Amino acid sequence: MRGITKLFPGVRALSDVDFKVARGHIHALVGENGAGKSTLIKIISGVYPYGSYDGQMFYDGKEMKFQSIRDVEKEGIACIHQELNVVPELSVSENIFLNEKPTRFGFIDFDKMYVDSMKLLKQIGLNTEGNLTISPDEKVRNLGIGQKQMVEIAKALAKEVRLLILDEPTAALTEAEVDVLLDIVCKLRSEGVTCIYISHRLDEVMRIADEITVLRDGQTIETRKRTNLDKETMISLMVGRELTNMFPRVPHTRDELVLEIRNYCVNHPDVAGKKLIENVSLQAYRGEILGISGLMGAGRTELFTALFGAYREKGQGEILINGKPVQISSPMDALKHGFFLISEDRKKLGLNLIMSIKENTTLAALRKVSKYGVLNDDKEVNYTNQYKNNLQIATPDINSAVSCLSGGNQQKVVIAKALVCEPKIIVLDEPTRGIDVGAKYEIYKLMNLLVDQGVVVIMISSEMEEIMGMSDRIITMANGKITGEFDISEATQEILLQASVPGR
Repeated sequence: MRGITKLFPGVRALSDVDFKVARGHIHALVGENGAGKSTLIKIISGVYPYGSYDGQMFYDGKEMKFQSIRDVEKEGIACIHQELNVVPELSVSENIFLNEKPTRFGFIDFDKMYVDSMKLLKQIGLNTEGNLTISPDEKVRNLGIGQKQMVEIAKALAKEVRLLILDEPTAALTEAEVDVLLDIVCKLRSEGVTCIYISHRLDEVMRIADEITVLRDGQTIETRKRTNLDKETMISLMVGRELTNMFPRVPHTRDELVLEIRNYCVNHPDVAGKKLIENVSLQAYRGEILGISGLMGAGRTELFTALFGAYREKGQGEILINGKPVQISSPMDALKHGFFLISEDRKKLGLNLIMSIKENTTLAALRKVSKYGVLNDDKEVNYTNQYKNNLQIATPDINSAVSCLSGGNQQKVVIAKALVCEPKIIVLDEPTRGIDVGAKYEIYKLMNLLVDQGVVVIMISSEMEEIMGMSDRIITMANGKITGEFDISEATQEILLQASVPGR
C-alpha cells in the first residue's frame, strides 16, 4: 500500500500511509485507538471501495481497485472482525459455507458440506483422531466465543484464503483459548497463509509476529522485525512518549465501609435449583481500589449485574450502603443509591450507537439536564463539554454519532455517562478491554482520581497484570463463590490463579 489517505468529515483518518506485508509472514499492525488501524483494514478488505480513498494498493505485484468485499474474497483475502459475523441459529457447517454452499443437481449437498467442514476443522486442530471438539452439526449459538472465532477461521479457509486479517481476535477469549488461537495462526503461517494481526495485547504480538508496523495519528511511524523491537520501545512508538509505568499506582488510605454484601445468592437462569451466585459476602471501602479476579465463568459479571438490578434473575441477600439496608430491583434503584455499573460490553450495554456523544453522556442523568420533562440543550452541552475535556475524548463535534469514535474514546463516553450521575460506588467491568495502552493509562489515572474524590472503585478484570497493577485489595471468585481475599502486599499472580481455579 502506497500513500494511502482517507478522509472523513472533519477527520483525516489516514495520511500518506505506506504498508507492506511479506508472503507467508505474520505482520502485526499496532497503534492506539484512533491510530487508523481499522480504517486501513477496511480499505484492504473492500469495506471502503477504490475511489473513496487516495493512494495505491498492490497484491501479488498487481494494482488492485476493489469495489466490494466480494471482489476481495475472490483474490483469497478474508478478514475476521472483532465483532464476529456468525449466524447463531445456523449450524457450524452452514456458517462455514454461508455464502457458497456445495450443491448437487441444484440442491444443497449437506453430506459434502459436513465432510468438508470436518476437514477444515481438522486443519485448524479441532478434530484429532476422530474426537471432534466442534461438531459440524452443532448450532453456533451453543458455542463459546473462542469456538465461534475458530468457526470464522474455518469459514476463511473454505474460501481458500491466502491473506487472513485478524482484528483483535483475542479480546474476549480466555488465556487457554488465546493459546489455541495463536497456535492456529502459527500453523496457518507454516502452511503458507499470510496474516495481518491486529491486537492491543502486545505480549501476543511479541510472541507470534515476524514484522510489526506501528501507526500513530493516521500515519506510518515505523516497521521493524519483531526481533529488533522490544515491548517498551513499541509502546513508546505507539503513544509518542515513554510510559515509564504502565500502572500509575499511588498510595491510598482505606476509609469507612460504604458497600457491604451479605449472603447474596442468584439462581441460575437456565438450570432449576442451581445457584449461579452462592452466599457471597464482601465489603468495599472508600479510599481503595477493590479488584475482582477470576477465570471466565467465575460469576464476577453476573454478581455485580444482579447487584445493579440488571440481571434477569433477581438476587437474594442483604445490600447495605453506608450501613443502611437498601433494596435494588432495577438500575434506576441503583442509580438513586449512587451505585453505577459500567458494563464489560460497551457497545451492547453501555452505549446507544445511533445517538450522539452528547446524548449518550447525559442519558443516565436526564433529570439533571431537564425541567418539567423538557430537555435543556445548554445544560447537555455544558456537561458533555466538561467531561469531554476532563477525559480528553477525541472528537471534533459532540453531536457526532458515538459509533464514529474509536474504542478507547467510546469507553471514555461510557465513563463520562457514569460521572454525570455523581456516583458513590462505581463498578468497572473489564474497563480496558479492547483499548490501547495510551487509553488504558488514562483510565487508570482516572480511577485514582475517583478514589481521591471519595468514590468507591471496584474493578473486575481478566488481565492479571491489571489486577495486580491497580488494586489495593483483591477478591477472587470461582463457580459463583468467593475463594480468597488478599491485600496487594501479599498477592502474587500464582496465588491469585490458584485461588481462581474451581475446586481448589
